[in-house]
Amino acid sequence: MSEIETSGASDAIETVVRQVLRDILGLSEDQVAGFDRDTELFGALPELDSMAVAGLLTEMEDRLGILIEDDEVDGELFENFGNLVDFARAKASA
Repeated sequence: MSEIETSGASDAIETVVRQVLRDILGLSEDQVAGFDRDTELFGALPELDSMAVAGLLTEMEDRLGILIEDDEVDGELFENFGNLVDFARAKASA
């Protein structure tokens, strides 16, 4: 079973996404806690490069018990924090 039970766990999913960003990118707890829906990610965080994207996706799969297909990943997914959380919620509820 996944680390997060997905029924009614929107806040838990957001928390996991924050933890993944912190752990994989080496960001501070305070920096990640300050992210809102419009916080830009790819292009705004030097730590988030193409190699980090692969690590983030793998870690999200592991922690949320989801499968992310290659064709689901595009530039819009990492445009901002809100897009990434919305994607994780949609995958976890599928």
